[in-house]
Amino acid sequence: MRKTPVLFTLTCLVVFAAIAWAQSNQKPGLWEMTSTMTWQKSPMPPGMTMPAGGNSPFGGGAHTTQVCLTKELIDKYGTPPPQSRNNQCQMSNIVKKASGMSADWVCSGMMAGKGTVEATWTDPDHSTSKVHFMGSMQMGPNATPVEYTIESTSVFKGTDCGSVKPITVPKE
Repeated sequence: MRKTPVLFTLTCLVVFAAIAWAQSNQKPGLWEMTSTMTWQKSPMPPGMTMPAGGNSPFGGGAHTTQVCLTKELIDKYGTPPPQSRNNQCQMSNIVKKASGMSADWVCSGMMAGKGTVEATWTDPDHSTSKVHFMGSMQMGPNATPVEYTIESTSVFKGTDCGSVKPITVPKE
């Protein structure tokens, strides 16, 4: 298996999982996210199966990550914007509400397609999110159709991010 698709997928998982925070009533600081990715259309070649295990970016197990959320991100997006490798994805049509947010997620480059982002929160310490993406992933000379859903829950851990570096606000 090539490292590039695995690394890109893992990056997307972490990035899309980061959708699980914020709005003006959310707290800046360290958040812990637990995300599960489900492939509706896998990038794996025919005859190959997804690697098993919670640490596999292709697996169905839960992945836990810590992210440092800044006030600037809360004010601008209502949630951390998904991070993408080489800024090949953009969040647009952002709609912020008191109890959540929604947006479109459009990617070009190695992974091209469109998706939706939805996040909800009932209090400043907890949130849930869902990302659904449909498109294609460049696998060598071929583009392979992909579709996946990432569902996440996030819990506020404290105002001190410690060694976790804050996510930067993308320049437009």
